[in-house]
Amino acid sequence: MTNDSNNFREIIPYNKTILCLDLGKKRIGLAISDVNQKIASPYMVIEEKKFSEVSVIIEGTIKKFGVGSIIVGDPINMDGSLGPKSQSSRSFIRNLYKNIKIPILLWDERLSTVAAERSLIEADISRKKRTKVIDKIAATIILQGLLDFLKPNS
Repeated sequence: MTNDSNNFREIIPYNKTILCLDLGKKRIGLAISDVNQKIASPYMVIEEKKFSEVSVIIEGTIKKFGVGSIIVGDPINMDGSLGPKSQSSRSFIRNLYKNIKIPILLWDERLSTVAAERSLIEADISRKKRTKVIDKIAATIILQGLLDFLKPNS
């Protein structure tokens, strides 16, 4: 597990999809990249499940899409400090890595949910529908930020 973005390109395998997880209190949003690592797409939302069930879903997603690495949104506080949510993300990764032996990296996700909410409101999506998709949209925003960072000359 690392959050040193200077060596992400060395750690993330080329020509493999990247899976992004946006960990929430009740739901986990998943987004996935294309194999060329240029475009992030929303994939699914995992609703309130035990860690063991979440792990099985993630393992199945890895196999289905040939995932080469996982990015987990790191909810760093606005002042840059690590709060309880960030510590929870780190704990989740430690547990996940026991079963999944591909690189799992942290990526700063500050304001991703806010951006997702704004885009859904602008698209005139009802509050009820927003609740069902916001987590995977936030994961998509987090992943696209990483993909843009990984582009050559960025």
